[in-house]
Formats: sequence, structure tokens, C-alpha cells
Amino acid sequence: MKKGIVFIFVVGVFLSCQPSVKERDGIFLGGHIVNPSSRSVTLYQGSKVIEMLDLGENLRFQRQYDSLPDGIYKLEHLPEYQTLLLENQDSLWVRINAAAFDESMVYSGVGASKNNFLLELFLKQEAEVNFLSSKYSNNQLVFNAIIDSLLFEKKQLWIQMDSLNNLSPIAQKVTQAAYIYPYANIRERYALLRGAQWTSEEDSLFFRYRRFLNFGDNDLAFFDPYVSYIISYINQKALKPNESYFKVKQTTDFNIQRLEVLDREISGKLLRNNIARAIAFEEILNFTNHGDHERFLQYYATVNSSPAYLAEILALHVDISRMDPGKPLPEVQLQNAQREIISSASVVRKTPTVFYFWSQTQMNQYRNTLDRVKILQKKNPKLRFVGICIQPFNALVDQVQKMMEINLDNQYALVNFEKASKAWVLTLLNKAIVVDSNGKVVQGFGNFSEVAFEKLLQKL
Repeated sequence: MKKGIVFIFVVGVFLSCQPSVKERDGIFLGGHIVNPSSRSVTLYQGSKVIEMLDLGENLRFQRQYDSLPDGIYKLEHLPEYQTLLLENQDSLWVRINAAAFDESMVYSGVGASKNNFLLELFLKQEAEVNFLSSKYSNNQLVFNAIIDSLLFEKKQLWIQMDSLNNLSPIAQKVTQAAYIYPYANIRERYALLRGAQWTSEEDSLFFRYRRFLNFGDNDLAFFDPYVSYIISYINQKALKPNESYFKVKQTTDFNIQRLEVLDREISGKLLRNNIARAIAFEEILNFTNHGDHERFLQYYATVNSSPAYLAEILALHVDISRMDPGKPLPEVQLQNAQREIISSASVVRKTPTVFYFWSQTQMNQYRNTLDRVKILQKKNPKLRFVGICIQPFNALVDQVQKMMEINLDNQYALVNFEKASKAWVLTLLNKAIVVDSNGKVVQGFGNFSEVAFEKLLQKL
């Protein structure tokens, strides 16, 4: 009943403020963010920012685009995002509760059906992860039968949705790809796990599904299910005979082999550049390979044809180098509990300091991290542990921290996540940064939950 009330309310608001379909051209996008984790949403196409839209006092945003090309986009509300399919004459309204981002999303208006279908598939496939992870021990025939059954179920959903909507060719392609490629990806990952000892005949039988897939579709170049599949395909093809994927996957040599497969077998300029960029990110963000990154970058430059992507990867390499041990920790702006803006350099206070990170949208992770802090603090009383929230503080955070009796002298928030995440190369919440009493980096890429990190602290 509540969902019905919300839906009627959203549609009412939407219809009351939008022009009729006959009068409209271009694309309208608007929405309402409940319990926002930041004060804006960002629309992307691929890695390109189309626009950052600020939330108004009513926590709503809206924008009319007159020349936005049809295609796949991403709507981001830090630290979450979701895929959108936008076409001319779409007039789309989205409601999101940031506390349960994907599960709460509801689209209404022109263009809602295809996007609600994409979201429904995403949630169904997310719910299947644990079930499928328990099936990888089965043989080929059993595993394929399980995948075929799930694929057939999603195909029936697509047929039903397609029969009720007048989908364009691009909408048909994307919505079909949304159920086809996730399961193709699962098959490739099964082969990576189980296929090292297969005979050529077993290979041929298992990989028959590849005959029906496209390995150069630029329309899907920024569609996550398709990109994930192409990467898994490349991983499988890059393996040498009797080579274990799990032993070689983090090596520079294997990432260069992946680029060789990409260069040889994948077509479509947009797709090739996007896949090469993804492989480059995996390599450059593997900090243990830092000494081999120059060799990788030399080969990457021959495969990639996008100057913007090359500049982006080189800049990331430079940012990582700035976090090398012995270098001063790059300064970023922080907000303290009193909402004052300060420099990160002033936080160290002549004491070896451990920075850990948390998000307002993942409070369970925050509680677990605080439990970890108590253990590490007891073992290392001379160290200072400082929590960094990746979103600016708000009244709700104040209440939670007061209830949890947290020492606010050791709690700060990022003022600008985009700038700070670039300077400190923040990619995961379990990252930890350790600096000495002079603010120089001891460990720029620690894992707060690992035993190795605990041993590092004991040496300080």
C-alpha cells in the first residue's frame, strides 16, 4: 500500500510540472532524493561528466536537455550510482532513498518502463549471487542447466515487458543485453575457475554460447553487464595452457596479455578504449605492481587511441607516486565536527596517525570499523586513529555519533570527495593511510582489516 501511495504521489508531482508529450522534444530528467548522502547528483556518459545537478531545498533536481544523444548513462549520488537508458522525448522522474539506494529506486514518466526493467533485472541478479556461488562446484552439464533456467526466466520477463511497450531498437538491444550478458559473464567466470584442465572438445561444447554474442558493439560500450562480460572473455582468452587465473590475475604480465587479446579480438573504437581503460585501472591500482607500471603503460599507449583516457591513466600513476613512503601526505580539505574547514596537515599534531574511512550509507561498516579501531588502539596506544567520512557531516551523523559516544576530536569529513579521492587515491572504504609524526607517508595503501596491516602498525 505504501509503495502505491508513493508511486501516485511521484507521478502527480511529475505530471503537474511537465509539458505534454506533443509539446516536448529532447530529454527531461528529474528526481527526489530522500536521506541524501551528498548535496548533488551527477549524470555521466561513460567516464564523461554531462552535468552535476545540485539538490534544492526540497531535495529535488531536474533538467531539460535539448541535444543529449540517445544511449546509456549513469546517475551518481555518491557513493552509489545506477545505469539509465535515455532517449529523445523521454521525460523521466526518479525517486531514491539514499539509505537503500538500488532497492528504493522507482522511475515514473515517459521512459520509465525500460529503466524499471533494467533495475528489476539488476536486483534479481544481485539476489542470485550467493546461490550461484554455491554452484561452481558442479560439472559443466549441471552448471549450464542452472544458467539456462535462470536465463529462460529473465527472457520471459523481457518478452512480457516488450509486449507492453513500444521499444525502440536501441531500447530492445540494451534491455535484452541486460539479461543475456550477465549470465554469459557467469559462464566465463565458471570457465576461469574450472576450465584449466578441459580438453579442446570440452572447451568447444561449453563455449557454444559465444556464437550468439557480439564482441564489438559500441552501443553497449558503457553498459556494465556487457563490459563485464567482455573483460571476463578477455581474461579467459589471455590465459596460457594450464595457467591458473587466480595465480596470475594480479601480475603485470597477465594484464599486458589481456591488452594483446583486446587488440586482437575486440572491435569497436569506443568499446576497445573503454575496456583498455578498465584493464589499465586494474593494473595501476594494484600498488604491489608499482615498479612494473611503466612497462605496462608503454604497451597500453599502443592499444588505447583516446588521448583523454591516456592522460587520465598517467595522472593516476602520478597520484599514486605521490603516496609513496617518505613523501608528505597530499593536503586535502576536511570538515571537523564543528563544521569548520581545516587542512588535513593540521590533523597529524606531531603524532603518528592512522586514517580510516567510512560512509554514511554504510553504517554497519562504520560500526565494524570502530570495533576494529578499539582493538588496534589498545595494541598501539601511541598511535592516533582518525576517522574520515567521505561525505560532509549532517545532523543525522551528529545524532548517531553522540549515541555511539564517539570521540569527535578524531572524526572528520571530506569537503570535496572528488578532489580528495584523487589526491589520496581512495578506491575502497577499507583503505587506511598511515603517516609519521611529521605527516610523511608510511603506508599509503593499507587495508584496515588485514593482519598484515596490524603487523605494520606494531613496527611504528
